[in-house]
Order: sequence, then C-alpha cells, then structure tokens
Amino acid sequence: MPALTRQLKISPLLVAAGTCLSLLSYSGTAHAGDEIPGGGSQNTKPGPSGSSTPEGTIAAGASGVEIDRSRNGTGASVGPVASTTSWTPPACWYAPKYTPDQLQKVKEPVWEADSTGYQWDALERDRYVNGKPYKDFNKDKADKGYWWDSFVNESFPPGWDKCTEETFWVDKGDPPPANVANAVTPEILAGIAYNEIRVPTSDASLAPANTTKVNLATWAWLDDSTFKPVSVTASVPLLGISATTTAEPVSLRIDPGTSDAQLYPASGVCEIRNGHIGEEFAKGKADRTPPCGVKYLRSSGNGSYQLRATVTWKIHWTGSGGAGDDLPDGTFGGPQDVKVQEIQSVVR
Repeated sequence: MPALTRQLKISPLLVAAGTCLSLLSYSGTAHAGDEIPGGGSQNTKPGPSGSSTPEGTIAAGASGVEIDRSRNGTGASVGPVASTTSWTPPACWYAPKYTPDQLQKVKEPVWEADSTGYQWDALERDRYVNGKPYKDFNKDKADKGYWWDSFVNESFPPGWDKCTEETFWVDKGDPPPANVANAVTPEILAGIAYNEIRVPTSDASLAPANTTKVNLATWAWLDDSTFKPVSVTASVPLLGISATTTAEPVSLRIDPGTSDAQLYPASGVCEIRNGHIGEEFAKGKADRTPPCGVKYLRSSGNGSYQLRATVTWKIHWTGSGGAGDDLPDGTFGGPQDVKVQEIQSVVR
C-alpha cells in the first residue's frame, strides 16, 4: 500500500468514557459501536463495553484485548518497569475487530468521500465487495468468523510502520494466515501485559533517615508490605486465549551518588533473603554491619547526595494452553536526597 494512503486510513479510536487503556490505538476509521465485543468501543453485541472500575482494574480498550489490572501495583507512586535488555513490548498486533456489517460501515463512508482517490477506492471495493478475494464483506459468513485488523501500541511510534497488512478475514477456530506477523497469541498478550505492569517507587527506608554522618553506616531496606509480586492479565475472549505476566522483586541496587562511599555489600546489590530486601534497623544493631546499606566517607557540604535505589523485578508469564516463559527483568527506581554531615566534636 502507498505510504500516503496508509496514513490517510489511520486514525485514533474513540474509546468509551472511563477506558484506562491509554497505550492502544488502531488503523482504520472508527465510529461508536463499530467494533466487535472486546474491540474497543461500545458494542453492538453483548460483551465488554470498554468501561472500567474507578480503580481501572479491568478494562477492554482499543486493543482487541481485555486487560485485568486487579493484581497490579496501585497508588500515586507506581510506575512502569524498564527492560534490562533491548527487548520491548509489541509495537503492534492483529486481532479480531469487525463483523461484516461493521466493516461495511467503516469502509463505505471512506469510499463515498473519495478521500483516498478513485484508483485506491476501486481496489478496495474489489477486495472487500467484488470477490477479489472477498465478496460483499463476507456477509454470507457472518456467523463463521471475524475481520482482523491491526492495533498499535502508541508508546512505540514505530508500530505504525510495522503492521501494514490490509484487514483480513479469519474463520472461527482457524489460525490467522501464516504470513501475518504479530497475529495475537498468548506470547504477544504476555508482552502487552508486561507493558501494563506497574510497580511501587523504590525509595529505600534509611536509618539514619535523610541526614547521616560521615563514617556512620546507614542501613537500607524495603517495606515488605509494599514490595510484593504484581501481575497483569491480557486476554482475547473471542479467541479463548490469555496470558498473565508477573513481576517479583528480587534485588535492590544502591548507587550512593558519590564515589566517596562504601557499600554493603560491596557490589551495592542487596539480594532478597527470606522474603526481605535489606534489614530494618532497630536498637541494639548500631555496632553491626548492615546487610544492605552505605557508609559515606565525605560530607555533602551544604547540599545532598543523590542516592538512587533501583529495584530489579524478575518477570515471567503463563498463558492458555500451558504456554509460558521468562521475560526480561525490569527495573524501576529513582533518586532520594541524603545529607551527610561531619561529626562535630567539642574540644575543652
């Protein structure tokens, strides 16, 4: 397809009010009620409408995919993980989008407007109406399958260029054509769910907190009640496929913000031990070496050091049909100010 024509076809989906799936869009002109159940907008048939709970735990958005976030991280401080490798979530995918009548409602207004030119419109009519290869939008097979089209992850702009197949028909129970890359599978759903994972900010609890002294060991640990596994499930009910992606905290990396510091352990990586990352400081531990922490060797003067605590999350997925595998680890962290003062002594 010529690039200009493809650009003219693509427009954002008008998602139903309350939909929380911000990452998803699709190619094709949209009208309220045009998509099959789970396809993104208000339906013409029973099924998900694209709405969500106030917490956004379950949503069917403009993805052809339903997202269940009920076991995801919540709160104002959560954020997405960054892959520790060059792997990225799917930029786009193909999934069921239209019934024959719905596709007709999308295509015919474009042809009548003559916005893509007579030659292209004629090719489109041949493809979907005149039997080359489809006839009358496949209305005689209305109960036997669906029209599939592309959905784009707006977080990855290259996605607009990666899914350029024309809308195609798939009978119920049949796989999509073998030459179509990125047709939705449990593995692709796992990647979509990965992109939806939200984990809590990794500000470490410190003792002493905020302000410490030169050559005084500062203990660091994570709140066990906050740092627990989280998961997101993505599914396509029409196809009976799903995948749940789970992230589990495994370690905390401390960057003290200066080379004038000694880390505990020396690597700066505090592994999870017996379900805990680090150890909470308590009275009686002052003479002990912290299992996780830092000792600053120089004052921060009138400012502060930017200590950065980054949590690594082990990520894996399980899906329908017994599928499953590991996904790249993810990290999430941020800086926190630590003021380091000289120990004052009194000389008599």
